[in-house]
Amino acid sequence: MRIVVGSDHGAHELKNVVKAHLQQGGHEVVDVGSDSAERVDYPIYGHRAARQVADGHCDLGIVMCGTGIGIGLAANAVPGVRCAIVSEAYSARLARQHNDANMLALGGRVVAPEYATMIVDEFVTASFEGGRHAQRVDMIPDPDLI
Repeated sequence: MRIVVGSDHGAHELKNVVKAHLQQGGHEVVDVGSDSAERVDYPIYGHRAARQVADGHCDLGIVMCGTGIGIGLAANAVPGVRCAIVSEAYSARLARQHNDANMLALGGRVVAPEYATMIVDEFVTASFEGGRHAQRVDMIPDPDLI
């Protein structure tokens, strides 16, 4: 599987841990930065990673910032992206199974590296169940439903 990773300064170390873990698992990893712990703006890296997924260059994406919230919101601004902002493994698995999430956002100041790799494994190994969930997922990009 080809997976893009990206982070701001608040999760640079976690990004390196996740990247190495994915590579050890046999995945091809595309790293869109940042490349240091120097202060940067998370939307840049959220958008970069999300475009890789939305354009079909990568199968999945994993983005990280201090809490995972900001970079996850930035990723979700890219059409075609469904980024789940999670801090535990159960939600990561269900985000893929029920919501067909194609990106995951983690917080470098929220989730310990050892637990982050467990969350990543749940996310990457799960797959969309379709069925009753597919109709709901199809409704997500339609703001005229109300």
